[in-house]
Amino acid sequence: MRTYGQYCPIARGAEIFAERWTPLIIRNLYLGCGSFSEILEGAPGLSRTLLSERLKQLESVGVVESAPKPDGRGRHYELTFAGHDLFAVCQSLGEWGAHWLEIAPQHLDPFVALWSMCNALRRDRLPDRRVVIRFDFTGRPRRERYWLLIELGDTEICKTNPGLDEDLYVTAEAEAFVKWHAGQLTWAQATREDRIQLDGDLSLARAFPTWNGRSTFAHIRPVSHTVTSPAG
Repeated sequence: MRTYGQYCPIARGAEIFAERWTPLIIRNLYLGCGSFSEILEGAPGLSRTLLSERLKQLESVGVVESAPKPDGRGRHYELTFAGHDLFAVCQSLGEWGAHWLEIAPQHLDPFVALWSMCNALRRDRLPDRRVVIRFDFTGRPRRERYWLLIELGDTEICKTNPGLDEDLYVTAEAEAFVKWHAGQLTWAQATREDRIQLDGDLSLARAFPTWNGRSTFAHIRPVSHTVTSPAG
């Protein structure tokens, strides 16, 4: 691990926190991703090799702890007390980003928004039967399709057809879906403009938008980028 060679707590903390992918790993662990594959799924673009390296680093400084799974296949990871304290830094960073930074085209990965939505679902509002929802995302270099399986409060995102009957079909512009989850676009706006369309079971279609707990930062209003300074 590279160091700044300074006693300053900001410098020492940054040596751990400012490593690429580390904040996202901490975020995923906080959200309940306990296995290597779960952490990896929530960080598209992160390689298995680098994740393994980062987890070892975080364990060595007492931010993460792990133990063998009961079945002996892999390890279970979780944040320590120090790790939960470090998540507060992630929270502050997220609040700053939601307030000051625009969602740009390179941020419009619908899979990440769908993954985040699954972690924020209001479990008490989900149907008490198995539901399969197909998502078709447009407005990207290539059309993307995923399936969301919901059963007994558990969810799973599939990148290939799970071979089950589909109950609901969601066709959405990637930008609209991301901004809806992020709190920058209302469901009424998105559907009125046909940027998000639902087909299939009518009761599920009516209920679907109420399941989404939205992003943790959905309540934060982005600033106007015409503001360039405190005096502006």
